[in-house]
Amino acid sequence: MTFHRTRVLQLVLILVLLFIQYHLWFESSGIIDMLRTKKQLALQLQLNDKLKQRNAKLISQVQYLQTHNEAVESRARGELGMIKKDETYYQIVKN
Repeated sequence: MTFHRTRVLQLVLILVLLFIQYHLWFESSGIIDMLRTKKQLALQLQLNDKLKQRNAKLISQVQYLQTHNEAVESRARGELGMIKKDETYYQIVKN
């Protein structure tokens, strides 16, 4: 009789262990989900670093344009095609 109880107890313990392992690995808050989230976090941190660098460059450009009027004029002429008052603009078209 004790052999049978021992077998049943072993079987129940194995089933409990399997149930716990399943939840540990495969549930939404399990290890696999945690590993996936860590990978996404690492990718997002890399993207954030790139964007921080880009923002720093843009901030330095804005500061430069705020302090140097000749830079604003150069940009307005080059990118917007603006000309000064009483100035004649000639465009040379190459074939």
